[in-house]
Amino acid sequence: MDIKVSELKSRLNKGEILNFFDVREPWEHEESNIGAQLMPLTSIPDQLDELSPLKDQEIIVHCKTGGRSNQAKIFLESNGFTQVRSLLGGIEAFLA
Repeated sequence: MDIKVSELKSRLNKGEILNFFDVREPWEHEESNIGAQLMPLTSIPDQLDELSPLKDQEIIVHCKTGGRSNQAKIFLESNGFTQVRSLLGGIEAFLA
């Protein structure tokens, strides 16, 4: 189940430690960043070993509007990740 902006903001405001990844490009991340670790969509296949300890943990991914994060979610789920959530509306909805 994807995550709504309101839930993510609430959890971030509480100081929760999240497995939170920005799947946009580095230049986009530099322009605006909401606290996620940069992991461009195209780099995810090369980082599966690094991510493998998170297979059964919640992972939240975001992009600009939700398209790339949904692709990341589908890819990760197809590789055995069980709790991947995409930020609905992406960073645009978060910053609106």
